[in-house]
Amino acid sequence: MTFHRNLLALSILTALSAAAHAGDEPTRLPTILVTAPGMDQPLQVHTDPRTPRQPLPAHDGADFLKTIPGFNVVRKSGTDGDATFRGLAGSRLGVLVDGENILGGCNARMDAPTAYIYPEIYNAITVIKGPQTVQHGPGNSAATILFERKVKAFSEPGYRGYASLLGGSAGRHDEILDAQFGNTLGYVQLTGSNSASGDYQDGDGNDVHSEFKRHSVNGALGWTPGKDSRLELSGAQSDGEAAYADRGMDGTKFLRNSASLRGEWKNLGPVDKLDILLYENSVDHIMDDQTLRKPGTMGYANPKRETRGGKIAGMFAVSWETTLTLGLDAQENDHSSRSAPASGVYKAWINDASFSQQGMFAEMEHALGERQRVLAGARFDQWEATDQRPMLMVMTMGGMAMNPNPTAGHTRDDNLSSGFLRYEQDLSGSPTTVFAGLSQSERFPDYWELVAKRGATSNSAFDTAAPEKTLQLDFGALYKSERTEYSASLFYNRIQDYLLVDYTFMGMDKMATGVTRNIDARSFGGELGAAREFGAWKADATLAYTRGDNTTDHTALAQVSPLEVRLGLNYAASNWSVGGLVRLVDDQSRVDIGRGNIVGKDLGKTPGFAVFSLNGNWKPWQDGTLSAGVDNLFDRTYAEAVSRAGGNGMGGAIPGYVQTTRVNEQGRTLWLKLSQSF
Repeated sequence: MTFHRNLLALSILTALSAAAHAGDEPTRLPTILVTAPGMDQPLQVHTDPRTPRQPLPAHDGADFLKTIPGFNVVRKSGTDGDATFRGLAGSRLGVLVDGENILGGCNARMDAPTAYIYPEIYNAITVIKGPQTVQHGPGNSAATILFERKVKAFSEPGYRGYASLLGGSAGRHDEILDAQFGNTLGYVQLTGSNSASGDYQDGDGNDVHSEFKRHSVNGALGWTPGKDSRLELSGAQSDGEAAYADRGMDGTKFLRNSASLRGEWKNLGPVDKLDILLYENSVDHIMDDQTLRKPGTMGYANPKRETRGGKIAGMFAVSWETTLTLGLDAQENDHSSRSAPASGVYKAWINDASFSQQGMFAEMEHALGERQRVLAGARFDQWEATDQRPMLMVMTMGGMAMNPNPTAGHTRDDNLSSGFLRYEQDLSGSPTTVFAGLSQSERFPDYWELVAKRGATSNSAFDTAAPEKTLQLDFGALYKSERTEYSASLFYNRIQDYLLVDYTFMGMDKMATGVTRNIDARSFGGELGAAREFGAWKADATLAYTRGDNTTDHTALAQVSPLEVRLGLNYAASNWSVGGLVRLVDDQSRVDIGRGNIVGKDLGKTPGFAVFSLNGNWKPWQDGTLSAGVDNLFDRTYAEAVSRAGGNGMGGAIPGYVQTTRVNEQGRTLWLKLSQSF
């Protein structure tokens, strides 16, 4: 009934808006995006999160990334999945929100960084594949993902904005507003989001413990005294709750507060562009087994993280053929936690760990000629971490017990370096660019690998987990003509001291939390894309494949998604379009059961599956779009290879719900979305 009420509300709003804009001249409508955009620059994907797309428009960062070839999501519930790219997850993915690092608080990754991101609030998302940049922080060995607001300066007094409404199956509804007001001296931006859903059903009609509610408010005040300068003060707050189908607790608080000050200046004598950013954010998270399910005996856990950082970068035109970017960045974060029994009486806060990083970087682009260029970069980082836990809670046959922490008060530091070199050439007589790159990245172990997991020979991994070192080769090509596009990005890497999380170690506590240990690994694969227009028809296809090997244990590298192909076909008229999507996923037989990463572990082999979806798009008036879709048309029951375990993930079950091997994906889903720019 909730979906039908949402559908009725959207239909009424559509009719009223159509009447109000009856005299507007319709413009040609782009088709719904079903296979994600290809690279428009070597190893870079740029996309507008407000473009209509299928499947059901995303409500968090991970769900959005899943639409880009090479990405997948470790399913935990209806929200807050963990993104993976080319089989790599966690802090191997650098996720930045307007330049800020956001780090979750939960030691079991209930709140991944992307859990605090509502994609449609932003108007530009960039994915940089592999360690082929050094400007956006250290250790991003898999990819760098930038969620950005880009407020265009006002040339005269006025306003602009964007709004959308969405209704869908399982009571899903989203509301988005982005309003901007300004003149030549500055602007004010106010954005807000609200999203909620009930439990969804899988293809067998079983309810999945997956309801959620989310909301956010963002504000920015910008000063633009000239066309070449900008100063902006911004702040944000978000909160929500989410039920989880893979564990014994749910998330009942996801409070995020952030504030930032950024400046941008252009044409400052020898400096073409100067950017300065200062930021601070905090995450206050509560999980319990009391609120969103039949009350249990675990009680409450309340982790918290506070992060502070900054960056300064200047771009210099060394000569007509060479540009050079130099910069410094720094970050520090503190993690603490407290807990309470089912009575809700909390114990005192305990500081767990602190991390700090300072880095310097240089990145250059040099034109070798009219069609050739070389890009190169290097960075150096100093890391320090302190283990502040006096005691560790250890699981025994008799229950939970507190043991002294063998690394209490220990501090470790490392000096790490990264760099890359890439050659690009535009072919003569063809709209084709070819490229090849070589890179090395060193990554410091994160909180989850150092503190949240155990060591192989100790209850603490703090002193034993060594930094990862990735050596990677990238190469590929881009082709773009008026009606045809092709792209290919291929890679091969060797990872020394890969940080594997092993859940097969003996001992109840180590099996539950996992053991961090270093191995050597390698992987190869890539992404291919093609699109072709035939009059009003457009066909597109993407392919993504990664093979990973654990060369230390001579097994498959765990948590690697199988071969995936997406095929799309669309027909577009002047102001409407219809189309379809077929997603084909191969079986995954290359697994290492019980091993994985901080996000999840291999549960066993998975069968392949095919999912069919349909969509429609209509522009009833200027700058307004009504889109609709049916995802998983044939109500297929399936789960991703990298999904978490169903039930509570601990061998038990969530009362009132069917326990499945993995958390199944959503069954047939209907959705309707109205968006309007003004």
